[in-house]
Amino acid sequence: MPANPMEPQAAQHYFAPQAWVQGAWALNVLLSVDAAGRWCGITPNATAADRDDAIRLQGPVLPGVVNAHSHAFQRAIVGLTERRGGAPGAASDDFWSWRDRMYSAAQRISPEQLEHIAALLYAELLAAGYTQVCEFHYLHNAVAGQPYADPLDMSLALVRAAQRVGMGLTLLPTLYMRSGFGAAGLRDDQQRFASTPDSILRLVDDLQMQVRGLANFNVGVALHSLRAADSAALNEVAAFANAQHMPVHLHIAEQTQEVQDCITHTGRRPIEWALENLPMNARWNLVHATHTTPAELQGVQQVGASIVICPSTEANLGDGVFDYSGYAALGGNWSIGSDSHVTRSWSEELRLLEYSQRFTQRKRNVAAQHGASTSTAANLFEAALAGGHAATAQPLGAIRLGHRADFVVLDTQAPALLGVPAEHVLDALVFSSPDAKPAAVFVAGQPSKPAAWPSLARDFARTMNTLWR
Repeated sequence: MPANPMEPQAAQHYFAPQAWVQGAWALNVLLSVDAAGRWCGITPNATAADRDDAIRLQGPVLPGVVNAHSHAFQRAIVGLTERRGGAPGAASDDFWSWRDRMYSAAQRISPEQLEHIAALLYAELLAAGYTQVCEFHYLHNAVAGQPYADPLDMSLALVRAAQRVGMGLTLLPTLYMRSGFGAAGLRDDQQRFASTPDSILRLVDDLQMQVRGLANFNVGVALHSLRAADSAALNEVAAFANAQHMPVHLHIAEQTQEVQDCITHTGRRPIEWALENLPMNARWNLVHATHTTPAELQGVQQVGASIVICPSTEANLGDGVFDYSGYAALGGNWSIGSDSHVTRSWSEELRLLEYSQRFTQRKRNVAAQHGASTSTAANLFEAALAGGHAATAQPLGAIRLGHRADFVVLDTQAPALLGVPAEHVLDALVFSSPDAKPAAVFVAGQPSKPAAWPSLARDFARTMNTLWR
């Protein structure tokens, strides 16, 4: 006999020998998930009687992590841009020469191919313990730059990929109107990105209608960069997003040339200009912010905005080193993203963030100086979790009542964790390699069961062969 929909559904109970609750390890934790996939009970030091009907989890439990910045299609160029371009003695590679190579992928990918690339990527991210990804999506148009008959074609390819593997998705249709400060429009190789405030707002509205009721999915907006749209267009999209309480994402101050171009055209540094001219608040996420002044970081902190740090991509592209210590000393909010996906591991992102500070400051345990814990890994992890809420505008990133019950179960038999005392498991997870993959990943209280890896790999390999051979 079917259950009465008016009656409350029984909670699902899990028992964890240890779980990360409120920034520290709690022991013998009974975890309860309601029918909506949210935490409805968290009981440390549970007795044997309390946990009698609970499913026993076989290792320590951590909250799932939000990947706050992704360009899924760039997974198709990982490993393909690591050779010198041009003749011997030619100018060295930098971000801008990498960007030209990245455009070669952007020019080719069809909706079907994007779905195949994103599905494999999202499965990799999920297996590493990311349970929600923010997709900064600007491949709107067909290969030659003309609009698709259905403007949602590329967006829905990403939605299908996430649904196929069980990844939570925050989709961020992106405003992209010009090639640089003062330019009249886009370059020929940027026409796939072409959009206007009207087209982005229609895309957002249509997406919300199309996927209404879809589990673990929401929509925000992205402004590609200050160089990619004028002030009026940026403010029009931003005002819409703020009125709808949506997350807003913006690339900013990633490269020194970008900073100099902004000063030349506006008289202000990028974040300085944004603070003066855009309606920034706690739902805003500034991606990279690699080149900043203390005053700019203080301004970001004061308006409550967050910074999305992407250590592996910023290292791979030679962007520079984010002023983590200066920002953390202010109590600034931040999250992590894997951006171009040269790595798909949040623990490696946190490790690289800390090591970049050690390289430049010639000190150890830098993050341990900025947070409630004496543990470097704990302070990094807690900050990254907290930033996931701003990045998605969703209750994610904590084992906390009312939050979505996303969590990972660690494998203490993995070489990086083998024999490590319980209180140091998180430290070893971040600072011992090779990475210890989770034994299990749960999204909204349910074990993730992604599409079979052989089919994902087959589709991805076929797409790669079509694109590059």
